[in-house]
Amino acid sequence: MSLVLDPAAQDLLFREARTANTFTDEPVTDEQVQAIYDLVKYGPTAFNQSPLRITLVRSPEARERLVQHMAEGNRPKTAAAPLVAILSADNEFHDELPQLFPHFPQAKDAFFSERPAREGAALLNSALQAAYFIVGVRAAGLAAGPMTGFDFEGVRKEFLDDDHTPLMVVNIGRPGPDAWFPRSPRLSYEQVVTTV
Repeated sequence: MSLVLDPAAQDLLFREARTANTFTDEPVTDEQVQAIYDLVKYGPTAFNQSPLRITLVRSPEARERLVQHMAEGNRPKTAAAPLVAILSADNEFHDELPQLFPHFPQAKDAFFSERPAREGAALLNSALQAAYFIVGVRAAGLAAGPMTGFDFEGVRKEFLDDDHTPLMVVNIGRPGPDAWFPRSPRLSYEQVVTTV
């Protein structure tokens, strides 16, 4: 049985896609980012809560501030990427639930009135959305370099607030020379799937 998605699209999104470590200097436009978001916003989240927030780091001053919080090995990549996005979880996502989940507006208070419940839900669901975002970057013909090697608290204080939890920093652009490390192994179907 084969997949319905065109094999070229399968390659673009998964089989040939890798984490990029170098980029060309071709800019990534706001229109490209909007097209990515307009595609990936349809990925499912619980209660349609959509807690992912995206901070685009464009100015040289903001880039310098971010680079200081990156792990040493990630600093050159972040300094040189055409665009960098900080992906975070909005722990106050429940304020938008009456709009996002209109058939059950009571969900805001019934399930998410307590901050710990919101933080857990925001973390899980924004991580799902971060994965959709990476696939969306690939669908736009760009490469993504997602990283968790940074000072999370430093990035939160520098760019976010107490209601947002940083998830990852993603370098975005066209892949440059020697952008890819060799493909790492994957687990087999038998190692992952159990039928009960």
